[in-house]
This record gives sequence, structure tokens and C-alpha cells, in this order.
Amino acid sequence: MPAANKPAAIKAGTTAPRKGARRREDLPPEMLRQMNRGEIEARTLAEWLAMDFGELWQHTVPEHSHRADELRTGGVKERMNTGSRLLLETHGEKAIGRFVRHRSDTVRQWAALAVGLMPELPLERRLELIRPFADDPHPGVREMAWMGLRPHVVDELTPAIVQLTLWSGEPSPNLRRFASEITRPKGVWCSPIPGLRKHPELAEPILEPLRSDPSRYVQNSVANWLNDAGKSAPWWVMRLCRRWSTESPTRETAYITKRGMRNL
Repeated sequence: MPAANKPAAIKAGTTAPRKGARRREDLPPEMLRQMNRGEIEARTLAEWLAMDFGELWQHTVPEHSHRADELRTGGVKERMNTGSRLLLETHGEKAIGRFVRHRSDTVRQWAALAVGLMPELPLERRLELIRPFADDPHPGVREMAWMGLRPHVVDELTPAIVQLTLWSGEPSPNLRRFASEITRPKGVWCSPIPGLRKHPELAEPILEPLRSDPSRYVQNSVANWLNDAGKSAPWWVMRLCRRWSTESPTRETAYITKRGMRNL
């Protein structure tokens, strides 16, 4: 790694020990400068939206600083996609290894989205590359991880379910939650998965190991999965929840089923 990027490394599992600003006007100028230089993470949506992605690019990839203006036009979603595209254009697959531990959560989000943009990559390899982002300490990076790969799950649903079933048994709740969140039938801020809206039972191998998960983070995702499915397959959701309640009479399962049927 070039010397210019050494200060940008982070240790896995660490986050900035501070509360973020809830409003742009509450964000200290020096803190914004640090975020724009890629030295600290954004802690809130207000901080993230206040950033200059172009300046962040200049500090992150100084050898390609002339492309910074491409990150200053369009909405935030467009600029995020531009950042991931630029990483691929300038570094190729090496961008993943170079920026996976960058101190800036936004740079790591670019890299996570880049995994989904890589052409002609087997699904198994994409899941291998996205793994550290799916288990990132920053929630924004974890969201970009599943959002970036979701189109490939839609296109390769059967092999994706086979692969993600293994993730349901992972020790990390972040990875277990990834398996649930990326396959939500309707989803949030993303296209639905037609195959699972019509046949949610196809994802039971992923959901079954999570029906009494000890992590509230995972429980909420599974409950939201069921709530999504209830909009197109309500009877399946009710039957599944009745069975789970009988076979797994735990507090965790009760929370998931009650929340999963909240709109039925």
C-alpha cells in the first residue's frame, strides 16, 4: 500500500468513539474537514450528506485527483455509484483489498458497491469479496454491502439461497443478518425479488436457523422479512409463524413472529 494511504487504515471492529451531529449546523468545521480528508467516519446521515465526496476522492486517490469533479454532481445515490465506478476504473479488483480497511466509512461503501459492479464475476466470488464489508463495524457499510449485491441475488436466486444458507449459521450476527436482509422479498430502497414474493418458501433454508436468533439486529431483519412476505403471501407467513411458535417456544421466536405478523 502506498505511503499516502497508510494513515487511512483501521482495525476491524473499531468505530469512532463519538456521537454524531444530528444537524448540519451542529457539525464542527474541523470535524467536516477530517471527514472530507478521509480521517474519520461519518456517524450520522446529516454528517454524511454534508461531505464533499470530491475532496474525499482527492485525499483517497491523489494519483487520480483530476476525476474529483465527477463526484460533485447528481444526487447522493448517483455520487455513491460514481465513487464505486471510479474505484473500479482506476484500480480494478485490487480496489477491494486496498480500501476494505480505509478509515473513511464512505470509501469503504464505495468499495462495497464496487463488488456488485464487477463484470462477469461468479456469485460465489462476489460473496467472498463482500464478506468483510457485510461484517464491517459501520452500519452504513453493511447496508451498502447487501444493496450492492442484491441485483445478483435477483438474477441468480437459487444458487444465492444455497450460498446464503451457509451464512445463516455464521458466528457474526452481521453476517447472519446479511443473509436475511439481502433476500427480503420486497426490501427497502431496492427492487423486489419476484421469485420470493411469489414463493417465499424458497428462502426457508435461510430463515429457519434464524427463527430464535439471540441478536436483536438479526431478529428485526427476519421479522421484516416476514412482514415483506405477508404483503404477497400472508397465509404462508401465518403458517410459518404458527409452526415456529410451536417448535421453538422461545422469547426470541415470539418477538420475531409477533413483529413479522404486525400488519396481518
